[in-house]
Amino acid sequence: MVNQVEPKLIKPLYDELQKERFVTLATVDYETGGPNISAISWVLAKDESTIYFAVDNRSRILANLGENNQVVINLIANESTYAIQGLAQVKEERLKDVPLKLALIEVSITAVRDVMFYGSKIVSDVQYDKTYDKNAAQKLDKQVMEAMRKA
Repeated sequence: MVNQVEPKLIKPLYDELQKERFVTLATVDYETGGPNISAISWVLAKDESTIYFAVDNRSRILANLGENNQVVINLIANESTYAIQGLAQVKEERLKDVPLKLALIEVSITAVRDVMFYGSKIVSDVQYDKTYDKNAAQKLDKQVMEAMRKA
C-alpha cells in the first residue's frame, strides 16, 4: 500500500505544530554531501504551507542550508510518522525579543508524506525533559515561540 502524499500540512499536523515539540530535521551536510540529522524543538507551523523553526546562529544547520536548502522535518504525530519536505531560507538572521542569538528559518513545504511502516501506528508521543533550570527553560521557550508567531 502506497502512502498518500499531500502538498501541505493536514489539520492534525498543523495543530500539533502550534506549540513547542520534538522533531528531527534532515539537511544535506555542507562538508560531506551526506545526510545530517538534528533534533530541534522550537518549531511552529505559520500556516498549512509554511513552517518556522529557530536555531542558534552557530548551528551546523545554517551552514548546511547555505549550500543546499532542501530539508525534511520528521514529525511523529497523529498516530503516525511524517516526512515534511521543503525548501528552507533564513527569514531573520537574529530573532527579535529573544536573549539568545537565534536565526529564524522559514520552510516552504513541497510535500508531506506519511512514512509509517504498513500495519502499525504510534501509540505514545515522544517526551523529553529539559535538563537545565526549568524556569529559565520555560521562559526562553515562551519568548522564542512568541517571537516566531510575530515574525
